[in-house]
Amino acid sequence: MVINRERLVNKFLGLAAISSPAKHEKALADVLTEELKSLGFEVMLDRAGEKVGGNTGNVIATKKGSVEGAVPIMFTAHMDTVSPTENWGYIMDGDTIRSNGKTILGADDKAGIAAILEGLNVVNERKIPHGDLQIAFTIGEEIGLLGAKYLDYSVISSKCVFVYDMGKPVGCVTIAAPSHDNILAKVYGCASHAGARPEDGVNAIVAASKAIANMRIGRIDFETTANVGVISGGTARNIVPEYCEVKAEARSRNEQKLDAQVQHMIEVFHEAAAEMGAGIEIEIDRSYHSYRLSHDDEVVRLAVTAARRVGIEPEMHETGGGSDANIFNAHGLPATVIGVGYDKAHSVEEYIDISDFVKSAEMTVALIEVAAGA
Repeated sequence: MVINRERLVNKFLGLAAISSPAKHEKALADVLTEELKSLGFEVMLDRAGEKVGGNTGNVIATKKGSVEGAVPIMFTAHMDTVSPTENWGYIMDGDTIRSNGKTILGADDKAGIAAILEGLNVVNERKIPHGDLQIAFTIGEEIGLLGAKYLDYSVISSKCVFVYDMGKPVGCVTIAAPSHDNILAKVYGCASHAGARPEDGVNAIVAASKAIANMRIGRIDFETTANVGVISGGTARNIVPEYCEVKAEARSRNEQKLDAQVQHMIEVFHEAAAEMGAGIEIEIDRSYHSYRLSHDDEVVRLAVTAARRVGIEPEMHETGGGSDANIFNAHGLPATVIGVGYDKAHSVEEYIDISDFVKSAEMTVALIEVAAGA
């Protein structure tokens, strides 16, 4: 399969150089809109940006196919990145593109975007017959899968979705992902002078700390995790803090285990608050729901066949992270996440091997061919 390696790398570097933190993806969306139009797609922006306070919507592109009976498929990747991105740069290290050590590289997820675009270029150049194709480049994935949540599903006609948003190994096929609950604990103590009348106060921070100290967090089992990510409270060193807020989460691919973990976290907050004489309010918010695909599902079969066509025996991956695929599956759109091959995402050590990158572009072409019955 002929992938234009130089074009792929240059496309990625050009996209990665465009700063696109969540809710500020417009500059990138404009570039991608023109790129997709040049590839023969009808392109629209939906209203997701207006709904989440961003400066652009999701980029949704549609191209009519020429193969009767082909499975209509959609490729997606997200346009936003985490930080830091100021003074972005990269290092070319043989077959590897690395972060400059000061910023993220942005391969999560612009390598996914570039792999999709390169595959589409090859399909155009080689006039490969294909079925109906759709592309969705989403916003706000990194801050809660916002683009997928507010996507205009009325224009989506695809039957299988391939989300290019996974690192190594390239070509892996994700068949399960967890549900995710956010937990907000508000601890109410009583303020007093820390030096003159500390016995009159109820320290909200200490109450929260006692709860966290008694909490099972980290890796709970092979499919369940929990974390305390943010704790804030107090106003000054000399005041016993009357308020403390804790933001935590729990995830599991097993709903019963998730419910048990969340209940445990609630109970230890209440126990610690009661011990300290503090008040407590807890809010639980389901961020996204789990999904599990079978090897017989069409989206999995297409992905496995395509991977083997490009010389990959794909790993069936069960992830602990969420992605736009969670939202698509919840909307009844069978979706799997495909490994693009980058590593150490969300860090200044992020990198991607170009040989893997080329394979991910080959996967795009192979998926289009397989969906068309070739």
